[in-house]
Amino acid sequence: MHIFNIIYSSLLFVFTLLPLVRHDYWIFRVFDYPRLQKLVLNITGIGLWIIFYQRDSIIDLVFLVALSVNTIFLTTLIWPFTPFGKKQVLAVSKSRPGQSISLMITNVLEDNDNYEGCLAEIAKADPDVVILLETNKNWDEQTRKLEENYTYHVRVPLENTYGLLLYSKLKLEDTSVKYLVEKDIPSIHTRVILPCGQPVQLYAVHPTPPVPGENVRSTERDKELLLVADLAKACNLPVIVAGDLNDVAWSHTTELFLKMSGLLDPRRGRGFFNSFNAHHPFMRFPLDHAFTSRHFKLKQIKRLNNFGSDHFPIYLNMQFEPEAVKEQEPLRPDADEIEEAQEKKAKI
Repeated sequence: MHIFNIIYSSLLFVFTLLPLVRHDYWIFRVFDYPRLQKLVLNITGIGLWIIFYQRDSIIDLVFLVALSVNTIFLTTLIWPFTPFGKKQVLAVSKSRPGQSISLMITNVLEDNDNYEGCLAEIAKADPDVVILLETNKNWDEQTRKLEENYTYHVRVPLENTYGLLLYSKLKLEDTSVKYLVEKDIPSIHTRVILPCGQPVQLYAVHPTPPVPGENVRSTERDKELLLVADLAKACNLPVIVAGDLNDVAWSHTTELFLKMSGLLDPRRGRGFFNSFNAHHPFMRFPLDHAFTSRHFKLKQIKRLNNFGSDHFPIYLNMQFEPEAVKEQEPLRPDADEIEEAQEKKAKI
C-alpha cells in the first residue's frame, strides 16, 4: 500500500503541474479541465496517507504535506466558482420590463437523434434566443418548427460537428457568419434588439478543443477566443459571448479571455453548472458559457435537462442595466498577459 500511495500521489502532482506549463500541446491543456476531480482525488490521497501513515517516516510526512499544499492550491483555483466566491455579475434587484434577454445554449451532439427531446426542452425553458451547436443538415431540418415561435434565425449546418443554428424571438440586425481562424469553424455575429429598443451584440462561438484525433494543440481555440475578445472590447454596445468554448471556466485561457475582453462570468460566485459530460457524472466540466459585458445583471442561471446529448443545456436570463457598468468590475490584464495574448493571436 505504501508504494501505491507514492505512485498515486506522484501522479496527482504531475496532473496538477502540467497545466502550469504555458504550452499549446493538448497534454498540457487537457489537465486544465478536471480541477474539481483532482481536488477530490487529493483529499482521498490525504486520507490514505493518514490511514496508512508510518511513524518516523520522512517520506510519508513529505507526501502528506505536499498533498495538503496541493489541495489548498486546487481549492484556491475553484473557490471563485463556488457560492462562497465573489460574484462578478450581480443579481437583479428589480425587474425592468423590456430590458431582459434569456438564452439557451446547447450542444446537441451531432449523432444524437432525439430531436423532439431537444424541442421539448426549448419549449419548456422558452428562451428568447436559442444557440444550437454541433448541428448538421439533419438537425437543421428537424428543428425547423422552431420558426413558429422564433421569427429570426441564422443557420450554418455542417457535417464536421461545428454547425451552428441560432433562433431568436427578438429582432436580429447586422448578422454575419465569420470564420475567424479555421475555414470550417464558423461563428455567428449579430445584434439582438431588446424589446426596449436597446441593441446587444451577440457572438455565438464553438472553437475546436485540444484533444488527440481532432486538434492536438489549443492554438486555434485560444486564438479564436482572443480575437472575439478584441471584438467585444472594441464594441460600443452591450456584449454577450455564448457557446461551447471547449474550455473550462477556471482555465488560464478563459481568464485571459475575460481580462482581454472586459467581460464578466455569471458563474463566478454561484456554482460550476457543469455542462459536459452528461453521461459520466464524475467527469463533468463547465464547457458551455455565456459571458456578458458590465451592462447586465443576472436574473437566473441554471442547467437544463439532457436529451441524449453529451452536453447539458445551459440557460441564462440577464437584464440590461446601463448603470451596472459602474457597479461591476472586470478582471484586468497585466503587461505580461497582454503580451501573451498578442503572441497567441499571431500564431498559425
